[in-house]
Amino acid sequence: MATKTTIEVPVEEQITTTEFVVQTNDQTTEIAAADLQQTEVGAMSEIARLSKEEVLALLAEKVASEPSANLRNEVEALKVAFYKLHRADIEARRKAFFAENGEDAEYTPQIDEAEVRFKELYNIYRTKRNEALALSDKEKEDNYAAKLAIIEELKQLVDSEEALNTTFAKFHELQARWRSIGQVPQSHVSDLYETYNLHIENFYDYVKINKELRDLDWKRNLEAKTALCEQAEALTEASSVVDAFHKLQKLHEEWREVGPVAIEHKDSLWARFKAASTIINRRHQEHFEGIKAEQLHNLERKSALCDEVESIVNEAPTTHKGWNKASERLQAIQAEWRTIGFAPKRENNKIYDRFRTACDKFFEAKHAFYAEAKEDMSNNLEIKTALCERAEAIAERTDWAKATEELLALQAEWKASGAVSRKYADAIWKRFRAACDKFFANKSQHFSSVDNEYAANLAAKQALLEEMSQATVKSFDEIKEYQRRWSEIGFVPIRHKDELQKQYKVALDKLFASVRGADRQQQLSRFKEKVSTMRNSGDKRLRSEREKLFNRVKQLEQEIQTLENNIGFFAKSKGAEAMIAAVEEKIARARQELVDTIERVKLIDSQE
Repeated sequence: MATKTTIEVPVEEQITTTEFVVQTNDQTTEIAAADLQQTEVGAMSEIARLSKEEVLALLAEKVASEPSANLRNEVEALKVAFYKLHRADIEARRKAFFAENGEDAEYTPQIDEAEVRFKELYNIYRTKRNEALALSDKEKEDNYAAKLAIIEELKQLVDSEEALNTTFAKFHELQARWRSIGQVPQSHVSDLYETYNLHIENFYDYVKINKELRDLDWKRNLEAKTALCEQAEALTEASSVVDAFHKLQKLHEEWREVGPVAIEHKDSLWARFKAASTIINRRHQEHFEGIKAEQLHNLERKSALCDEVESIVNEAPTTHKGWNKASERLQAIQAEWRTIGFAPKRENNKIYDRFRTACDKFFEAKHAFYAEAKEDMSNNLEIKTALCERAEAIAERTDWAKATEELLALQAEWKASGAVSRKYADAIWKRFRAACDKFFANKSQHFSSVDNEYAANLAAKQALLEEMSQATVKSFDEIKEYQRRWSEIGFVPIRHKDELQKQYKVALDKLFASVRGADRQQQLSRFKEKVSTMRNSGDKRLRSEREKLFNRVKQLEQEIQTLENNIGFFAKSKGAEAMIAAVEEKIARARQELVDTIERVKLIDSQE
């Protein structure tokens, strides 16, 4: 038997791969989350062309035929793909409903049976996966117990009285069994392998293995560890950083299973393996940090979109046009949201819930607005129907001057009345316009043969223009009297019509300007005194006064827009000069009032 030789267990045999894994539980969890998200993106790209039915069929097949522990990445990818299709279907049905029934209709989503089936399959998968995880933990505990038993058998070899060859064969058989056993709980890894290597060393001392056999064993171990170094160095150039990291963990497990090498190779060989491991782990850490930075950027972008939607909700529109514009912007925001990747795992669900809540509030506010508008439009339809009946009665009369005046008053009432539903707007307007056109057509026909009267009307209007150019008026009532007299004069020869109307407008504008100028200065002076008094006395109604003026600004802007739109209704009617002039005068007054009101708001702000 060979002389006793002490076998020194290399230091690297006692080092586990925990040195090369991110140490904190939080970081390890986040790395796993990043790996999962990367895998999900790849899986989603492969199933992007599947329909909802195909996704359900594939999920059912996987859940029924494969172990749940192997399904996590693919199931999560199927979940993302399914809900992308599910949301698209919901949006398509919603748009189709409003396209068919109009924006005023109330939409109630239907239950999606496919989603119900998906949730059933997903719950089956979760149950199986939890069972598999529990089984995996039990297997690790069983493996730990099995390896402890092998260590006990190694201890017993020291007391064995069998022949050396038989004892050594049992020793190698125990090593093979050790390597065949799977993973153990991470908390036991370090102590377990230290104990195992200690008894390996004790065995070598006990059996006094001869130098030739020991050197042969060391040589075999040297070749194995050199091969592991080469594999680790090759992984430093791998295209997939995540895949290289996981393969490195397996190489570390193999390294621990390989026995010791000659002492002259021990340090250099371990340094080589450790250097390659350091490069791979650094690349993996940098990859993880890049994913984390991208997720933080995604969170910032999503937070900004949430801020914008919440701002739209807080400043809800007050007009149909405003709601249309806000809806278009919300659709653009939702489209942009879908292009942004994941936020950090801890914030991803929170930011999505915030975004969804803001969108839900927007649609609730929009629904409430149109519900109220629908009731107003119903009342407006009744008002406009009554105006049509009155206009149709006037259309049959022949007392032209009085009937014209009454019809013009009806037209003013029509413009002042609110909007009606688009379903009835065109028909009710055509009915009212037909009655007006009929009256003016009858009136035009009546006076078409009265050429002398046209000439007299021309002379009368020219005289009235001369009178207006020389007049000094002090009130709007005087101007209205000129308007009344002008409208009562009747038609003039067509070749003089446009020029005469231009002269009339110039003269009318001049009269209005003179009255407004004087009246406006008086009113503004009185308002300044009122504001100054309220401010000096600490009157809290000053803020209420500003609020009322600000609301009036909004109202005037809407009235001006309505008047400008409606003025075209009379442009094609015969004898509509007076109506057009009245509308233009009303627009001018509204614009001047808008300027005055804004000036009063600014005056209050300067006092505050």
